[in-house]
Amino acid sequence: MGLAIDFGTSNTVIARWNRVTQQPETITLPGVTYRSGQNPPLIPSLVYVEDASQSKVIVGQAVRDRALDLATDPRFFRNYKRGIGSSVQGFLPTLDGQTLRFEQIGQWFLTEIFQQLKTIEPEAGESLVFTVPVDSFEAYRHWLGQVCESLNVDQVRMLDEPTAAALGYGLADRETLLVIDFGGGTLDLALVRLDGSPQSKAKPLGFILKWGQKSFAEQSGQKSKTARVLAKVGQNLGGSDIDNWLVDHFAATQGLTASPLIARLAERLKIQLSLQPQAQEVYFNDETFESYDLQLSRDQFEAILKQHQFFEQLDSCMEQVLQQARRQGLEVADIDAVLLVGGTAQIPAVQTWVQQYFDLSKIRSEKPFEAIAHGALQLSQGVELKDFLYHSYGIRYWDRRNNCHSWHPLIKTGQPYPMSDPVELMLGASLENQPSIELIIGELGTESNQTEVYFDGDRLVTRRVGSGQTTVQSLNDREGARSIANLNPPGFPGSDRVRVLFRVDEQRFLRITVEDLLALTTLLDDQPVVQLS
Repeated sequence: MGLAIDFGTSNTVIARWNRVTQQPETITLPGVTYRSGQNPPLIPSLVYVEDASQSKVIVGQAVRDRALDLATDPRFFRNYKRGIGSSVQGFLPTLDGQTLRFEQIGQWFLTEIFQQLKTIEPEAGESLVFTVPVDSFEAYRHWLGQVCESLNVDQVRMLDEPTAAALGYGLADRETLLVIDFGGGTLDLALVRLDGSPQSKAKPLGFILKWGQKSFAEQSGQKSKTARVLAKVGQNLGGSDIDNWLVDHFAATQGLTASPLIARLAERLKIQLSLQPQAQEVYFNDETFESYDLQLSRDQFEAILKQHQFFEQLDSCMEQVLQQARRQGLEVADIDAVLLVGGTAQIPAVQTWVQQYFDLSKIRSEKPFEAIAHGALQLSQGVELKDFLYHSYGIRYWDRRNNCHSWHPLIKTGQPYPMSDPVELMLGASLENQPSIELIIGELGTESNQTEVYFDGDRLVTRRVGSGQTTVQSLNDREGARSIANLNPPGFPGSDRVRVLFRVDEQRFLRITVEDLLALTTLLDDQPVVQLS
């Protein structure tokens, strides 16, 4: 039994592989899943904390059914995925004696839906694939790995969301597809090609967390295909940002106070405008006599998007992914199809924007919500991945010219893994009788068009970081982890003392080897710096 979970900012999808039909299908969890006439079964990524001390929560559609998402209540959480693994500044409540973190909210949500899943799928603990945003740092993946450990699943993998979407739509051999995955919290673009040649010897690089039983392909002897990721770009921009912009619009034009209720009504208006040119939401509370009448036209909506430089941000992502493609000799005309995934990709203005780059005949959007989860299941059906690093790795150094710390990249974005040749760095002591050498290693974001997550009152929102600034996630800047070499005898300035080799293995672990050039000993041998399982 293969299962896949597409954990999204706004909605979550669970899919399984039907052994009878040999096709993926989306799972419905009673009381948790929401179904409408137009959309497949979706689980709203909502959490209401009844008792933090007992880890008692309400998740998914049940939160809406009980109207727990419409009031200003510190026990209600939405869009929390955006804060997982990031250094968010702002207020998080203390409930039942516990100060909550986004990671805890996310773990409660995934644990609850997984426990409910096991009641209808007893084999749920055998094999599981989780999808992750392209722009996620290792801190997010590490958190997700810890959650997987607590779920007691035999076999776990992670896969980039847009790559999964390409597999979900179905790839012909040698076909090159551009996936635009635009959901509630992130915008991801990925250029993917499937190589089904029998000569392909790529190892399964779908970011394996741990193995239990053999995969379906290994059991059946089925020949594998390789999905090659040619280019990818991501940033923290999504439907929840648009909802916040709409709330700000009504606050400015009608004097309304920003609240979860207004945010929910704004989201409904946005969804309506994907189907019709005019939208209206009327709300009346017969207990408090509170009433709202919100109206918005498609023209007004698009003006709000332009006001927030929405399309400039989309253009920047598109230019980055096309630039990566050109480095490999691919032009726009070489892209066979463009796949639109995610709720935000269904906005007519977004689809019109895509048509500025690609002919309408190449654009497909018939599986916006299920493609990621369905595609992730292909990893257990003989599809293997050949991927590259989206982030760079580097070391921190003191920039004397600018009198501040800066970062020097060692392993750059675009590096295929596993690495065949390690990167070498020579280091010397800087003080007399220096007992050890410290090295702070970081994961570097891209320099242009970075976004950061922060609090605006009680809202979790994003803003753009100016060009030239780099977002960095330190990997070992903590007590006891900075030292990479104890020197015996102590070090002295003036010559190289240690040789450090960096490499990334097939499971995306950054590993280092440290050799003492004076003592002629190996101090660390292929030691993982980022342990993800």
